[in-house]
Amino acid sequence: MARVLVAEKIADIGVAKLRHAGHDVEVRTKMSPDELLEAVAGVHGLIIRSATQVTAEVFDAGRDLLIVGRAGVGLDNVDVDAATEHGVLVVNDTLSNIISAAEHTMALILAQARNIPQAHAALVSGRWERSKWQGNELSDKTLGIIGLGRIGRLVAERAMGFAMRVIASDPYVSEEAALTSVMSLVSLEELVAQSDFITIHVARTPDTVGLINADLLERAKPNLRIVNVSRGGIVDEADLAEAVASGRIAGAALDVFDGEPITESPLFDLDSVVVTPHLGASTEEAQSKAGDAIAEQVMLALAGEFVPAAVNVPAKNVPDLLRPYLKLAEQLGQLFGRLCDRLPGLLEVELAGEIGRPDNTVAVMAAVKGLLSAVSDMPVSYVNALATAAERGMEVRGISTPSSKDHPNLLTLRGGGHSLGGRLIGTRLEPVLVLADGHAIHMPPAPHMILLSNDDRPGMIGAVGTLLGDAGININDMNVGRAPTGESASMAIATSQPVPQEVVDGLLAVDGVQTARYLGLAPAS
Repeated sequence: MARVLVAEKIADIGVAKLRHAGHDVEVRTKMSPDELLEAVAGVHGLIIRSATQVTAEVFDAGRDLLIVGRAGVGLDNVDVDAATEHGVLVVNDTLSNIISAAEHTMALILAQARNIPQAHAALVSGRWERSKWQGNELSDKTLGIIGLGRIGRLVAERAMGFAMRVIASDPYVSEEAALTSVMSLVSLEELVAQSDFITIHVARTPDTVGLINADLLERAKPNLRIVNVSRGGIVDEADLAEAVASGRIAGAALDVFDGEPITESPLFDLDSVVVTPHLGASTEEAQSKAGDAIAEQVMLALAGEFVPAAVNVPAKNVPDLLRPYLKLAEQLGQLFGRLCDRLPGLLEVELAGEIGRPDNTVAVMAAVKGLLSAVSDMPVSYVNALATAAERGMEVRGISTPSSKDHPNLLTLRGGGHSLGGRLIGTRLEPVLVLADGHAIHMPPAPHMILLSNDDRPGMIGAVGTLLGDAGININDMNVGRAPTGESASMAIATSQPVPQEVVDGLLAVDGVQTARYLGLAPAS
């Protein structure tokens, strides 16, 4: 059972899913920074939204953290670099709110075009101002989209339904890809000069903060209206307020602001500005999907599995063929770490057979994660496995071999004079060890294992079994193998309990035993 702290309100379905999986979930919202530092101690998973600041100090305090899950898109409130340094996965939900955000964008475009909030406020205040709030049609107007990602494309689809001409600016999208959604791909300066409406759908980064500023607004059409449902700070609000107040810009509609929450802004005093308090994802459907999605990602991390949505893992996809092999790779890594006296200077992770055809990055990371977890008291995850290996002076080399001589698929670790190989068998894809230091074996990985090499002569099995029996250690399983040369034999023994070092030393003292190593397989982390 893991501990999960939910620091901001998420949909009940997400909390229920985590609890149903057996996790201890504490919902504690509106904490101060000091309260968060106290609460995160001993927590394995932290779930937030946009208000909670997850700083380097939070990661220092949360030594047991495995994952931080943001039930939303942005991550500007999470120190991702500090998370990576501590080996903590950071995930966000990039899909659940995209329809809600696109629809809110269209709502603000319509509110701008038809002055709906202003007319409503006047009428409920007792003023019939029909002529004052005359609007504009969207048909035949040009919409400029800054950022042609998922939300930008959804907005383009909806705008075309209003017979708008849609153009876009996005340096990270090819013209060929862009033209499947918009009529033309232009520079930011061209977009501002041509557009009647502009909508923004980019992440907040050092490059995008203040992207819409006085200099850019000087180049705009005088009837331009700007809509921002992405992130605060991308629009320089003071520059925008001055442009609207002077009449250089016709109006604006903002759902996001720099330094939220805010209740005062020069924009709030302008009749031609529409504002909402960060409602882009605030629909019942989006919140339900976000809570459910982030709970799924957190549960994957708490189970020690690969989390494809993690933003700080150097691989984003797991080929379907390799997905069942990730647990085997981690188990082999743990066992290999016990097999070696020290960390090898070079670790080779070979995937042979059909599994040698797709990208092997994630399987290599899983093996390194398992190995380092077995020899280090520091937390090791998919996030920092390769970096930690490099820091410890271990070179990691992934090898893909599209064919395998002895097995349809074989995953092998080599380094420091040792080797360990395994595969999955049967319809249930059960893991089995098939190779250990050049000896052919056949045994499922077990929590407690002894690996021996010995002279190939009668009496060896009896001598080893007798010594273990005298030590009160029961044998659950045993497999005997031979080296390809036939000069020595091996025994892989699964025991019912840990094997003390003095028993291992006793095995080494048995006449004919060449090597003996206890391989304890820890639970996957």
